[in-house]
Amino acid sequence: MRLARACESRGQLSSADISPVSDVTDTEGRRRRVEIVRVHSAGVSLEVHEHSSWSPGRPSVLLVHGYPDQQQVWDRLVAALPHDELHLVTYDVRGAGASDVPRNTAGYRTELLLEDLAAVVAATVPEEGPVHLVGHDWGSIQLWDAVNADRGHPRLAGRVASFTSLGGPSLDPPPGRRPGALPMLRQLRASWYIAAFQLPVLPELAWRLLGGPPPLMRAQAGGVPVWGPELATNAVNGLGLYRANIPHRLRHPGRLHTDVPVQVVRLTRDAFVTDMLYDGLASACTALRVVDLDAGHWAMVSQPHQLADLVLEQVRRTAA
Repeated sequence: MRLARACESRGQLSSADISPVSDVTDTEGRRRRVEIVRVHSAGVSLEVHEHSSWSPGRPSVLLVHGYPDQQQVWDRLVAALPHDELHLVTYDVRGAGASDVPRNTAGYRTELLLEDLAAVVAATVPEEGPVHLVGHDWGSIQLWDAVNADRGHPRLAGRVASFTSLGGPSLDPPPGRRPGALPMLRQLRASWYIAAFQLPVLPELAWRLLGGPPPLMRAQAGGVPVWGPELATNAVNGLGLYRANIPHRLRHPGRLHTDVPVQVVRLTRDAFVTDMLYDGLASACTALRVVDLDAGHWAMVSQPHQLADLVLEQVRRTAA
């Protein structure tokens, strides 16, 4: 199979197990055909779905989900993108969905998330080809590290053709950001849960007792039922993202700079990310495009067609 040859050419045949093409049911109840790949990276095995096949000249688009989701959160967007034009790939990040759970909190460090990203790219995009990255929430946060000149993974050097960021800022503030007291207070109020997630036991207990997404989450997804019974497990496991990275990065902030073409989709009704976190990005990005979308935090669920147009436009612009 093509993936086996891709891994073998890098001397990494054992890093990916390829399953036959499988029928899966997406969040809309539709049956779709995907190629399922198990990619091994830094002590975990990741479940990767190829929704359309790779071929020379076909741009590869890799979508990375956030918290507390799994890759199926992309289903509506994937369905809205042209499969005959794009090679579309999603995966469950470590601790989510069908991927392995790290043994401890340190297993969620962003450095390991980048190892996973590099492993998925190596297993799905052959011939050292370019890849267009799309990230949401923590998926976007880790992709900011991937394109940051000071933090990027060596196996991704020169391979990222573009990055579309959705509802997830860089953990390294841009040099041009100078927030006032009021914008900072608004963001602190919007992200109160980040401090709460540092507490022991209580966040785990709260997620298990909720029995489903809280009303604010449902509203931010436009009322579309996207989360299933796996939500509590994904949410509890994913607390490691906050605990392993937020305190460390607040104590040791880095410098954000990237020459990768970046498209930031600013969600005008996002309850968790305020305008303050978009300030100063022009000072960090040499090729920046900021586009407003009238949507809540989970825009790929509530506005998949509008978002698909933006992703496709970015891919076509930068591929050309």
